[in-house]
Amino acid sequence: MAISHEKLMALKSEGESFSYTDRETMLYALGVGLGRDPMKERELPYIYEKELKTVPTLATVLAWGAGALGGSGINFMMVVHGEQRLKLHRPLPPAGDLVAASRVIGAYDKGEGKGALILTETDLTLRSGEKLCTLGSTIFARGDGGFGGPREGNPKPHAIPERAADHHFEAETRIDQAALYRLCGDRNPLHIDPEFAKMAGFDKPILHGLCSYGTACRAILENLCDYDHRRILEFDARFSAPVIPGETLLFEVWEDGKTFSFTARVKERDVVALNNGRCLLS
Repeated sequence: MAISHEKLMALKSEGESFSYTDRETMLYALGVGLGRDPMKERELPYIYEKELKTVPTLATVLAWGAGALGGSGINFMMVVHGEQRLKLHRPLPPAGDLVAASRVIGAYDKGEGKGALILTETDLTLRSGEKLCTLGSTIFARGDGGFGGPREGNPKPHAIPERAADHHFEAETRIDQAALYRLCGDRNPLHIDPEFAKMAGFDKPILHGLCSYGTACRAILENLCDYDHRRILEFDARFSAPVIPGETLLFEVWEDGKTFSFTARVKERDVVALNNGRCLLS
């Protein structure tokens, strides 16, 4: 059954409650690759409850399952994550009680057999009423094209400068990265079950897109922020190709004032995994 543009644009969810503790904060940091060397003292505050700091992209897992798409009628078996956006209104506390409010902000029809793009936003607010962050997501609903929605007007991805990059660095992933990261909320068997991965068309389980996204944040924290999480105000990226656990990401970064554009390429296969990246630093 075809999805309805009118119904999609009316979808919203409000008042969903979530909570997290320092355990979830430290687990997420470990899940995106921090703290592997106990003598790397600049990373210790992210994995140790003494003066605990938060990785900004922790926001993507704090309200896992929140959202307004449950009644959308889309074919979830054919959905892939296209883009992730994050705007922080204040640094994330190491623990907290949250309220989530989600809505659909756009739905674009790529045509019959070509899929649909659906954009959502979720505001996370502390129970005290203080606004914490806004999460934006674009999903590619591959099985839902031809529903009659608008074909034009979807936001253009952040443009990568055409000049040579200003910074180069790399970030490794571990072969057990997906097994650890899935404990942060996303237990899709695609990321741990070899048989399921083969049914989905992959030779082996792949890394979560949001784990690659968090790994990019970890790399920027280390190489551009001197491990000061408070400097990251916004963090956006487009998912271009999956990463296999154990592979290394090579980052190219372009600096323009407070805006840092980036891409991440898989070293072992020479494919771009994250594209159109944008990080706004204070």
